Amino acid sequence: MTGSVRVRVPASTANLGPGFDALGMALALHDTVEATVTSGGLKVEVIGEGADEVPADESHLVVRALRTAADALGVELPGLALSCQNVIPHARGLGSSAAAIVAGVAAAYGLAGRPLDEDALQLAAEFEGHADNVAASLFGGLVLAWSQGRRYRAVRLEPHPDVTPVVLVPDTYSATSVTRGLLPGNIPHKDAAFAAGRCALAVHALTARPDLLLPATEDRLHQDYRASAWPDTMRMVRELRANGVPATVSGAGPTVFALPPGGELPAGLDTGGFAVRALPVARSGASIEANGTNSR
Repeated sequence: MTGSVRVRVPASTANLGPGFDALGMALALHDTVEATVTSGGLKVEVIGEGADEVPADESHLVVRALRTAADALGVELPGLALSCQNVIPHARGLGSSAAAIVAGVAAAYGLAGRPLDEDALQLAAEFEGHADNVAASLFGGLVLAWSQGRRYRAVRLEPHPDVTPVVLVPDTYSATSVTRGLLPGNIPHKDAAFAAGRCALAVHALTARPDLLLPATEDRLHQDYRASAWPDTMRMVRELRANGVPATVSGAGPTVFALPPGGELPAGLDTGGFAVRALPVARSGASIEANGTNSR
């Protein structure tokens, strides 16, 4: 195998309130990875987010995902040079790990000269343990993810044009492994029934009736249980909702994901401690651009 590919992968938000591990949405903030097959060895260059923190060896997440996908595709890589331009904030609930995984899988597919398929989702989701973020980064738009036995599945839905995301990103960090540990093993049946109804309503609101987004994004499954991990985040979520703005914790937090009508937060809202950014839906998912000639 010889050649080079460039992949571009969007950020994502997950859960969207009641859709825990089920709903995801791609956001227009993209990491870019260039992968080149070499005669031997490994070279990893990282620019931007995490440049001084992520490893530059075989433990790098993009490298691990790329090699796993290459093995699954029967592709031999004698050597690899990887250049990563990161703009998605790390450990903020915006799918940076999922984007890295998808970038690695997509790069392997590009080097193999193959289009992304359902097996690409399976490979990516096995790294994450769930499919919502990786499916959003792969397919773009709004995704509904689930599992059947050991298989991960997802469908892409088109968000309504009036869905106008705004994210509020604090300086603090969060880790999925920590926040998942705060979840109870069991929840009351009435809360499960509430979540099922609101998740179904969320799909309808996000695709057809954005005027229903406030009730549709109400959650009883995970946010309150994990509030101790990000108290300022939950304070902002509650304040936004009290002002009529649909708002949730983005993924594992601590970013706040809001869907204000018209894309504007209420005047006078105290957003101190948060960087506010309008972040449109990424309607397209991961893209692969071949550079040079791929051959097997």
